[in-house]
Amino acid sequence: MSYLPDFIAPARFSDPAAALAKAREIYDGSLAHLRSAMRRFVAGETLPGHVRACYPFVRVQTGTVSRTGLLKNAGLSYGFVAGPGRFETTLTRPDLYADYYLEQFTLLIQNHRVELEVGTSSQPIPVHFSFADQDHVEGSLSPERRQLMRDVFDLPDLAAMDDGIANGTYEPRPGEPQPLALFTAPRVDYSLQRLRHYTGTAPQFFQNFLLFTNYQFYIDEFVRLGHEAMADPGGEYIAFIEPGNVVTRRVGSDAVASDALGKLPPRLPQMPAYHLMRGDRSGITMVNIGVGPANAKTITDHIAVLRPHAWIMLGHCAGLRNSQQLGDYVLAHGYVREDHVLDEELPLWVPIPALAEIQVALEAAVSQVTQLQGAELKRVMRTGTVASTDNRNWELLPDNGPQRRFSQSRAVALDMESATIAANGFRFRVPYGTLLCVSDKPLHGEIKLPGMADHFYRERVDQHLRVGIRALELLRNQGVDQLHSRKLRSFAEVAFQ
Repeated sequence: MSYLPDFIAPARFSDPAAALAKAREIYDGSLAHLRSAMRRFVAGETLPGHVRACYPFVRVQTGTVSRTGLLKNAGLSYGFVAGPGRFETTLTRPDLYADYYLEQFTLLIQNHRVELEVGTSSQPIPVHFSFADQDHVEGSLSPERRQLMRDVFDLPDLAAMDDGIANGTYEPRPGEPQPLALFTAPRVDYSLQRLRHYTGTAPQFFQNFLLFTNYQFYIDEFVRLGHEAMADPGGEYIAFIEPGNVVTRRVGSDAVASDALGKLPPRLPQMPAYHLMRGDRSGITMVNIGVGPANAKTITDHIAVLRPHAWIMLGHCAGLRNSQQLGDYVLAHGYVREDHVLDEELPLWVPIPALAEIQVALEAAVSQVTQLQGAELKRVMRTGTVASTDNRNWELLPDNGPQRRFSQSRAVALDMESATIAANGFRFRVPYGTLLCVSDKPLHGEIKLPGMADHFYRERVDQHLRVGIRALELLRNQGVDQLHSRKLRSFAEVAFQ
């Protein structure tokens, strides 16, 4: 026998705000039920049955391929279903995703002139995903009581949170609705939990524009710029967040009660994140992803559920052309994928295109920050193919195989993360870009030496970071409706951004 919350009947809505309110009512009731049951379980009570509460769902059904809002929303690559049929997805964290859900609901109603149905799904909420941020009640359980949890509560089910929809491999069973979003609610909740673990910051602090780097030097400079921005009472950024959810508010602004919960961690997490926040979530998050394609895949797998507007890789690379100088920039317009971490999800025959909006913004940002134009700009920034490898010591292989492939591909630079960041952006429909800085030229005898490297880092980090920040500001200012490229959407695409 199941121990369930009070039933909330499904309802139809032509008002997107009312549909969101119903989803929130169902979700909040489900969480209250699970949290109450968990407190009783921790206290030693015997509960009246298997505890279960389910996610809300949103469903849309249309009988025609036509769209009534086509002209109004002509520039958008999302907000509509692919054709006639029934489409559905589960929803989670309406507090965190309120603006996002409201936009998706609004576009569906505008484009198809149909009502949205919101109700309680049959997908259980794993009890682990119901805990509040500061809730650690399960830590007081005995090993025997913790083992009993499996019998009393629903635990995470990996079968309900794979990436088949995003990968284009998901096939609904006969009679099942088609997907409405790339990620199910359990998949979203799983990644939100992972983000806390890997970055040391709560998901609500993440902004919609992201920079990735693999060097702490860039993070140190971003922290300095973040605190500098907080000293400007008239600045556009309202808070700066560091690992441990340590909050620095802009001077002159009032603290929020939850700010006091932040605490410097005893050690940095694996991929620490820092957030330069705006009130509309269109600020800038920077993450030190560390070294290697595995880290790059891991963090973008999870950040993707936040549905950001763009992410850009800022890192160092080996220059492969003799004409390049240390400190030159490389703007990637293609990728050789020898990183291997996405070979199963995204076959190598899938091209990873350059996105015009990102490319233009990055080139403009380099020009504005360096004050160079025309031939002088081209002298310090080369556009070309970037190769990413999972073998940091590729130079030591005896047969020169990598060198031959890099030459045949016309690659101008080599790193370990950029192709992964771009490929996962393509896979998850997140606009992406890469701007690297040449830090050595191993094919031409210029390898990193301690003194030279220290000088290089001091000279280039500040400028490179400012270029990345400026590029994201340009993208934000031009409007995100121009940013989500149709290149990232298939001909049988989900409706949600």
